[in-house]
Amino acid sequence: MRMISKLIIITLIISLMIVNIPQKVDASLDVSAASAVLIEQKSGRVLFEKDAHTKRRIASITKIMTAILAIESGKMNQYVKVSEKATRAEGSSVYLKPGEKIKLQDLVYGLMLRSGNDTAVAIAEYIGGSVDGFAYLMNQKAREIGMYNTHFANPHGLDDHEDHFSTAYDMAILMRYAMQNKTFQKISGTKVYRAPNPTEDWDRIWKNKNRLLTKYKYATGGKTGYTKRAKRTLVTTATKGDMNLIAVTLNDSDDWNDHISMYENGFSGFDMAEVLTKGKLDISKNKLYKGHLYVKKSIVYPVTSEEMDQFSIKYKLEKPRESLISSRKEAIVGKAEVYLAGRVVEEAPIYFEKVLKKEKKGLLDSIKQMFLSVIGVNVNG
Repeated sequence: MRMISKLIIITLIISLMIVNIPQKVDASLDVSAASAVLIEQKSGRVLFEKDAHTKRRIASITKIMTAILAIESGKMNQYVKVSEKATRAEGSSVYLKPGEKIKLQDLVYGLMLRSGNDTAVAIAEYIGGSVDGFAYLMNQKAREIGMYNTHFANPHGLDDHEDHFSTAYDMAILMRYAMQNKTFQKISGTKVYRAPNPTEDWDRIWKNKNRLLTKYKYATGGKTGYTKRAKRTLVTTATKGDMNLIAVTLNDSDDWNDHISMYENGFSGFDMAEVLTKGKLDISKNKLYKGHLYVKKSIVYPVTSEEMDQFSIKYKLEKPRESLISSRKEAIVGKAEVYLAGRVVEEAPIYFEKVLKKEKKGLLDSIKQMFLSVIGVNVNG
């Protein structure tokens, strides 16, 4: 009997372990990277991970942060005077000249497409006053967006500091944030860019080092990286249908193929399910709330076919207050919580909208409006 009881307990434990394994992409997926992660862009859900939270050197994918800070500065059309220090930056370069003036926009293209370390220093000095000043801004932004296992010491990712590191997951968070910016989206996905070269009679023509843009038809952007200590690092994005994915690999000898494998498994293993549709909500019998509640956005979430029936929604509303009637402005009066397998995965605010009754027009008003229309006068002034 004891032996049977032990077997039952062991079987039960194994069953519980299987039930609680997070749904990822195909378990047979194998990548060469020391660290890797695949996330869905809209929700941020992790679809696949391998040692995604271990701190590692990141090389030039650092420049994603440099680029978004430059874009958010609002100075993209201003000219930057290139310092001699910038032109002496080691490694990859777009060969800027000391004293030349170049648009910040062109520097960002050179940064993202050709991974110019000289452009990184020029941007840092212009936006942050110095490389150290810019590193402070980088770390400030990292904390703001939830990169809790990251520290930036320079704008390019060269191995000149020991305290320059991140994780695959943190870099996915950064890319997710950056991809919300349309200018960044455009630059990240540009295959070829032509930049003026004021000291020569020919323009600079930069081809994107991200080979996935031509190698994989669903690729939309990204950033490459390499140093002797970090090895190959890569952040890319891809879109198929209504699903937008972000892949990150650190220290990966076969990164192009690994990213394609992660994407293919993500696209085939998950679907975007609309759990909550934007618009009116009929969720309250209260006279004050009835007909006045709505959500502004739909909630869409990536799920496996097995998870489709595991969603539930809980609506939490504040106690109705009479002041809502007299207010002409919309107000947040609660929230909708979306649960997947008993865990909250998304939330959306619930709004109250005051529906104003249209004033009835009298006979004279109607005649007046018809007369003005006939003679061609705009009744709205």
